[in-house]
Amino acid sequence: MALVILRFVFLMLAITLGFRLLKADALAGVDVLTSENAWLPWLGFLGVLVAAIGVIIGDMQIKRKRLDTITAFYFGMLIGLVLTYVLQLALTPIMPTEPEWLVGWLKLAMASVVCYSCISVLLQTKNDFRFIIPYVEFAKEIKGLKPLVLDTSVVIDGRIADVVETRVIDNQLIMPQFVIAELQTIADSSDRLRRSKGRRGLDILNRLRSDPKVDLVIYDRELPQFAGQPVDQKLVLLAKHLEGKVVTNDYNLNKVAKLHEVGVINLNDLSNALKPVFLPGEMLEVRIIKQGEEAGQGVGYLEDGTMVVIEEGRDFVNENIIANVTSVLQTSAGRMVFGKFEKLANNGAQ
Repeated sequence: MALVILRFVFLMLAITLGFRLLKADALAGVDVLTSENAWLPWLGFLGVLVAAIGVIIGDMQIKRKRLDTITAFYFGMLIGLVLTYVLQLALTPIMPTEPEWLVGWLKLAMASVVCYSCISVLLQTKNDFRFIIPYVEFAKEIKGLKPLVLDTSVVIDGRIADVVETRVIDNQLIMPQFVIAELQTIADSSDRLRRSKGRRGLDILNRLRSDPKVDLVIYDRELPQFAGQPVDQKLVLLAKHLEGKVVTNDYNLNKVAKLHEVGVINLNDLSNALKPVFLPGEMLEVRIIKQGEEAGQGVGYLEDGTMVVIEEGRDFVNENIIANVTSVLQTSAGRMVFGKFEKLANNGAQ
């Protein structure tokens, strides 16, 4: 409701400004009804009205506005105007004083160039927000949720999209440009399997980008410390620079990030943490798929992919059995459940 009132007041102010343009000639002693150029004030009135309506429509069309972009624009405009004023004072002795129209155009051109430069610089460095004074550096302090930097492996895996769509993760997702380039290289590979993985990764990115509730940012800046570094090292350096975390399935990248004291979210660990917990002595039903490596062992899999090794289950391949859980082995690569054959699940035979 407040936004509707604001737009209505803005429209009324525009109409008021248009009427002032109509009265300008009247105040100057010109009859706008009989003058040959009587249509000019009305054209100005309509121009102001159309501009105001255009601003409101544009505001309504841009549903999702980024605070950092708006802030960068406002601060750039403010700094540009201040610098323009200082430059005009400094250049007063050498600036022409006549004709007046040339002086006005020079000041307008100077203001435009300075304001544009300031806004451009702030828009390109809005992720840093650093202001450095000799011997003192004020850097942005991240509070609350930290950004998550996505790795190539986790994008190709695809589960990150499913996790994000559950709305469990509200963090900002950072997709570095060099990771997108790596995905594109994989998608253009001559190897059919690698090409399929690369295209899947690009599809997952488009899926995340098209979700209006997902805050996905493409980070296209090249930091100085990136020079000559491999992709994994760049990911760690970027996460450290943004004070965020790396999301990955890569075991080695996990270790490297921890060495640099950078937070890591391993989707394999997350998946294992959400799997059902089996305690020794608990009964479970599983279908024996193949024979195990040890004598008498049979191997089956649960619906979530957990591997189950059954003692005395070798003779029941392609059968559903009831097993007694004896132990559970948990690793970063996955979870393994060990059990002992009890009975067939279909007829209850011993």
